[in-house]
Amino acid sequence: MAQLAKRLLIVALVVLSAVEVCRAIEFDEKDLASDEAMWDLYERWQVHHRVHRHHGEKGRRFGTFKENVHFIHAHNKRGDRPYRLRLNRFGDMGREEFRSSFADSRINDLRRGDPAASAVPGFMYEDAADLPLSVDWRQHGAVTAVKDQGKCGSCWAFSTVVAVEGINAIKTGSLVSLSEQELVDCDTEESGCQGGLMQNAFEFIKSHGGITTESAYPYRARNGTCDSYRSRRGPVVVIDGHQMVPAGSEDALAKAVANQPVSVAIDAGGQAFQFYSEGVFTGECGTDLDHGVAAVGYGVGDDGTPYWIVKNSWGPGWGEGGYIRMQRGGGGDGGLCGIAMEASFPIKSSPNPVRKPRRALLSRDTDTSTPSQ
Repeated sequence: MAQLAKRLLIVALVVLSAVEVCRAIEFDEKDLASDEAMWDLYERWQVHHRVHRHHGEKGRRFGTFKENVHFIHAHNKRGDRPYRLRLNRFGDMGREEFRSSFADSRINDLRRGDPAASAVPGFMYEDAADLPLSVDWRQHGAVTAVKDQGKCGSCWAFSTVVAVEGINAIKTGSLVSLSEQELVDCDTEESGCQGGLMQNAFEFIKSHGGITTESAYPYRARNGTCDSYRSRRGPVVVIDGHQMVPAGSEDALAKAVANQPVSVAIDAGGQAFQFYSEGVFTGECGTDLDHGVAAVGYGVGDDGTPYWIVKNSWGPGWGEGGYIRMQRGGGGDGGLCGIAMEASFPIKSSPNPVRKPRRALLSRDTDTSTPSQ
């Protein structure tokens, strides 16, 4: 019993530590009063978020940190917008570095280049009517926990996986966490950590015979060689293709989201987006689509502002536990940050295959070499 109690205490401490890291570090006017006070805040921020910078790098980044702190403070002090910012783990990153590290899937460039995979013609939700006032697929067991892509431009894979996990849960009643790394390594139509398109990834899953679980093919936040052994392990989820939401229409996007989680592309490189904390985001952003996320619901804020519920892949320490509520219907053609410009979703009617035991798979393999781990 004593040993069990000790283990439970360790687990509790680990969970508490994770919560503390996710929590934003607070600051006030005194921290902005002088460079000395700001430097102390910078060092506290590094400890809090476990960000390690050597002395020379700290000196180079200090100016960027100060600029970001003043930007966050000025925004929150004004109080005239329905969202707030906070000093998160991106605190000493400039906009270009942040964009290149966390919002650089080059979706706009890719969609202008080689044609994307062919979608199933039409829009299956065109005639959807009497939509509910609010939808949240998290409450229906169709959304897994928030994940973290790290410094890898694999957001397209995370966006794809959210949508496939969602339709699979809706169709089968079973929520299974699927493998982004399999897409990064094996979908050669994409560029791994250098970007990709969600609609191509849907077609890869269809033609590949499904996608395996995250536990069978864990995420590594880097490009790798396709491990066919791992991709065969465990149960897989199959889909039958994908459809595009009519471009630019938030009404059409709502019809789709009312029926399943949807992959969307947005412009996420803005400073306000970088430090978003809570509330309905109405910040300035363009339509340079550079980041893949997923719309998993919609609703209306307390002040009457309609919003999308968007799942991101920057970990639970960003935004509202890894999510952002983005203004719906107020961003002009294409929606705020271009959210309705490049939306797509998987189609699933085929049942998932029944996977044979691992031993049976091994007995058929002609290659008897040790599989990579």
